[in-house]
Amino acid sequence: MHTEAIDPPGITWLRVSPKYVTVRLAGWALGTLFLVAVLCLPLVLVLNGVWQTFPLWLAVAIPVVMLLLALWRLLLIPRQVRAIGYAEREDDLLIRRGIFFQRTLVVPYGRMQYVDIGAGPVERGLGLCTLKLHTASAGTSAEIPGLPAAEGARLREQLSARGEARLAGL
Repeated sequence: MHTEAIDPPGITWLRVSPKYVTVRLAGWALGTLFLVAVLCLPLVLVLNGVWQTFPLWLAVAIPVVMLLLALWRLLLIPRQVRAIGYAEREDDLLIRRGIFFQRTLVVPYGRMQYVDIGAGPVERGLGLCTLKLHTASAGTSAEIPGLPAAEGARLREQLSARGEARLAGL
């Protein structure tokens, strides 16, 4: 269900690359492996007789619950990526994201201080980047992850030019 506050009428949303799912999955896998390994520590200690006062059922339940939550998150990642979108309007840039907790951020071009592009190793390998917008308000910086590198460069130049034009008009 869409509301006008989150999804204004007449907006054509541009989506990020589907390859961004791979970036998110890589981060998910590393985080999940580390967390499950740490949460299995009590189980290893109980099974080796080092921690005899800790209940076995709890030592098993903790990593199992974490693994179930991680699998649920795994199922959400492709949908979360599909929910990320952006739209260039006359005076501002809209960025939307979220499935359960949807959010649309409006960044006026005249409030942009600088536009930054970054790419981690997985993003670089897939030809993707993350565009970061820094505004006059410290709490209102925004980003668009999963952009193809060429689109990120185009958007950086376009937004920088629009931001300079709006600042010059003040």
